Amino acid sequence: MTDKTSLSRREFVQGAAALTAGAALFPPGAAAAGTSKMALRDYAAEDATGLAALVKRGEVSAAELLELAIARTEAVNGAINAVCLKHYEEARAALKTIDPKAPLAGVPFLLKDLGVQLKGTVTSNGSRFFADRVASHTSTVVQRYQAAGLNIFGKATSPEFGQIPNTVSTLWGKTRNPWNPEYSAGGSSGGSAAAVAAGIVPAAHATDGGGSIRFPAAMCGLVGLKPTRARTPLGPDKSEGWSGLSCGHVVSRSVRDTALLLDLTQGPEPGAAYWPPAPSDSYVNELAREPGKLRIGLITASPMGTPVHQDNLDALSKTAALCRSLGHEVREAVLPEPFAKLMESFGTLSIVGVCSQIRDRARELGREPGPDDLEPVVLGYYKMAPSISALDYEAARQSVQRLGFTMNTFMQDIDVLLMPMAPRAPWKVDDVTLVMPTEEFYKKAVGYSDFSAIFNATGQPAMTLPLHENAAAIPVGAHFAARYGDEKTLIRLAAQIERAAPWHRRVSPLLAEALKG
Repeated sequence: MTDKTSLSRREFVQGAAALTAGAALFPPGAAAAGTSKMALRDYAAEDATGLAALVKRGEVSAAELLELAIARTEAVNGAINAVCLKHYEEARAALKTIDPKAPLAGVPFLLKDLGVQLKGTVTSNGSRFFADRVASHTSTVVQRYQAAGLNIFGKATSPEFGQIPNTVSTLWGKTRNPWNPEYSAGGSSGGSAAAVAAGIVPAAHATDGGGSIRFPAAMCGLVGLKPTRARTPLGPDKSEGWSGLSCGHVVSRSVRDTALLLDLTQGPEPGAAYWPPAPSDSYVNELAREPGKLRIGLITASPMGTPVHQDNLDALSKTAALCRSLGHEVREAVLPEPFAKLMESFGTLSIVGVCSQIRDRARELGREPGPDDLEPVVLGYYKMAPSISALDYEAARQSVQRLGFTMNTFMQDIDVLLMPMAPRAPWKVDDVTLVMPTEEFYKKAVGYSDFSAIFNATGQPAMTLPLHENAAAIPVGAHFAARYGDEKTLIRLAAQIERAAPWHRRVSPLLAEALKG
């Protein structure tokens, strides 16, 4: 969102209050810290870029922002369970070290409780087996967040090892959607998305191994960009996640935050095994550039044959019409091959990735995990993993890599793909869990990742935008994918769509309660 088209704070607050007055689903939140010059409603109305600008102008201090974020967490976390680990004192101490000239100096931030380390704090990975494992170092991407001036004050909930598109675990309980507590916030970055949608933070760290940035963003009314494979670092613990399937970025409420945070974190780290082509310019600069007339391939049918719910078809139709109105060529397209084999290969790689991590932890502790350590489904994975041979693993890796070549050829005359985020309608908080009997789990787990996992396999960037709501007033995201390494086209298109159909006045009832003040 450029300055020319961004809403003022007053417009945002007034619009949200007018549209959602009396619609709050939860009790009113606690008041902000009495010493703050900024009202909680004003904090909750800003994106990260906006908050940083206020700090730089001296209108609010980093300390005040932190206390507002903490107050907001304490007010709503009992209802949505978005923040599982609180690092309040660490964040207060960090105020002394934040560079006031940093791009996002003083903006409160949450890490996902999965896959990244902050020295001296626990990352549980949503697992009882890791619940007391204190990090001895800080991950590269977290160092980049800190260098950008972000103040990390906690971790957002995740299911065990990010294994389901729902954020539920024995360790942390259920994370609920700020739009409706009966619904899931998505997964596995559901805690991050719920925290942003509830106004705890303007943006939060997230990861995506099969849709885990995009599902929560779509279901919580946010922007969710999965970058190109290896665009952001995963070291120093590893160079890639799940054999290249997984990567990290953020969920946010504005395209400009998504672009800026990609600028601040992208690029290879020392020792990286590989990395994509560097962008020709900053992603923030792409916001003001028109995308031109794009050739958009419209995918309406699941490559796995799963029936697509009408909620998703409605979102697709609405988005396609909007893209046509903006001058783009939208034409029907069919994905090039069946994907049953892909999902089998996908499962092999993700299971090996998770179970190797569990094995390393077992060696640290000097004991094997049992039912009191791991969710039943994950424990089943761990027991089965030794039967996966090196040949099986390599065959799965090659199968996934071949899909990248296939998609590259398929998209030679297509700039962007538009498709549903998932075949299913937004799902309830208990729809799929890792404590289900294994047979029931496998039946339930089918039909979520049909459109999302493809781009984890190919490494292409993919994004969801909050353009639609269903009859139950739950957001349904529009899902786009571009060629490998071409985030700039997605960001240009997203910025254009944001200007044409701004979503900032549509906020969750829980956030609306804060905006009313």
